[in-house]
This record gives sequence, C-alpha cells and structure tokens, in this order.
Amino acid sequence: MKKLLVLAFAAIVSLGASAQQADWKQMEDFHGVMSKTFHPAEEGNLKPLKANVTDLVAKAKAWESGAVPAGFDAKVAKPILKQLVAKCTAVEAAVKAKKSDKELTTLITATHDVFHELKEKCRPGEKH
Repeated sequence: MKKLLVLAFAAIVSLGASAQQADWKQMEDFHGVMSKTFHPAEEGNLKPLKANVTDLVAKAKAWESGAVPAGFDAKVAKPILKQLVAKCTAVEAAVKAKKSDKELTTLITATHDVFHELKEKCRPGEKH
C-alpha cells in the first residue's frame, strides 16, 4: 500500500510538472524559422537567411502581438519581444540593402542571442 501511495504521489507530481512546462506556439513558430536561418549562417551559408528573413520578421511580430501563456513571465517577455522584433527588422533591412555577409552574420547572431535571452529569462530553467 505504501508503494502504491508513493507511485500515485510521483505520478501527480510528474503531471503537475509537465503542466507547468507550458508551450508557447508563437515561440515555437519563431524558433522554426530562426533555426533554419541562423544555423546555416553560422557556417557561412546566408541563402536561407536571405530567403526567409521576411518570414522571420512576421513570426517575431506575431509572437510579440500574441498573448503570453501561463507559465511564462509577461513582464519579462514583452520588452525582450519588442527588442527581438527590432533586431529581426534590422536584419531584414540589411538583407534588402544587400549588406555584406559579415554584417548579416553579425546581425543574425545578435538576433539569435536576443531569442535565447528571451527563452531563458521568461521561463526560468529553460536552456537551449
């Protein structure tokens, strides 16, 4: 009986912990585009960035304008989201202005850093 109670308690705690790991659809949508643009750029391939920069901006703006779900700190997230949109918009402007690959790499790296700052600060314990 004692083992059964311990198992039941463990299951309840486990369910509660997974409920606290809230999902944020706009974050995942943005991450999908960021991933396919930033990682190739790290290796010197800027074609995906140039091809997807408009989508990157759109996903950042959708994320910023969406509601912050439970499990995330809106007071922390909203100012960083504003900064993320500004960074994405700057990347887009640089792509349109045909800035150098070095400049584009610097800009997308800074944007990626803001993305990770957001992930880490608005949900404590989150690392990527």
